[in-house]
Amino acid sequence: MDCKNCGTILNENFNYCPDCGARIIRNRLTFKNLSHYVTEHYFDLDNTFLRTFIHLFTKPELVIDGYISGIRKKYLNPISYLGIALTLSGLLYFLMQKVFVLEEMDMDVFNQGVNPVFYEKIMPVIYDFSSLVFILFIPIFGIAGWLTFNKKGYLFSEYLVVMLYTLAQFSILSFLISLIVLTLDPQNYVMMSTIMLPVMFVFSVYVMQRINKLSMGQVLLRTCLFMILALIGYFGLIMAFYAILFATGTITLEDLKPVKN
Repeated sequence: MDCKNCGTILNENFNYCPDCGARIIRNRLTFKNLSHYVTEHYFDLDNTFLRTFIHLFTKPELVIDGYISGIRKKYLNPISYLGIALTLSGLLYFLMQKVFVLEEMDMDVFNQGVNPVFYEKIMPVIYDFSSLVFILFIPIFGIAGWLTFNKKGYLFSEYLVVMLYTLAQFSILSFLISLIVLTLDPQNYVMMSTIMLPVMFVFSVYVMQRINKLSMGQVLLRTCLFMILALIGYFGLIMAFYAILFATGTITLEDLKPVKN
């Protein structure tokens, strides 16, 4: 018997390939096997996904520093975790377009008289490119954290792992909260999204502090520096996004004119 992944010759009693580590699959892909796989990997309370999700709240230093230090089996790896976060985010935007009624949402949360045409033009773009924008936040927050919260002396590439886990965790949490709000109170979804922005910054600081264990004075100073750097990157990305929208003719200056209530 040969390994289907790498071609290594295997003994009949092997459950895993000794060369590439792949699990030996002997059964055909039936609905029963598929349902068992999904249940085992995503709904079992002892599986790596739920363990990773819970521990990134309660002890993120074990998940992240452990992975960077070489522990790779106990928790879900950051790329897979990010993949789950992006999948859920895509599902949320699909539901917002196909299930939930966009007109029920209060887009002008600060009562600035924002032109509704502006939202009609910009929302499809947000739906299409939300995942790309989210991924771009990872190096932005990574640079800010690497320069401010790096007592452990992580390489920048290692700090990207910190932000991969952190922002993926925040995205999964946002998905769950968004579903609840869209179901129970869709009018305030945009307000909820606005509130979640500072929560993202606070959660990032919480994770970095758990990893670096700085004194209170150091935390306050470094938090201010991190916020400044991250906000510069955040608003820089938003400005680039709007510049592209203007350059492509998606929106015009006329769309930004406020309307009278």
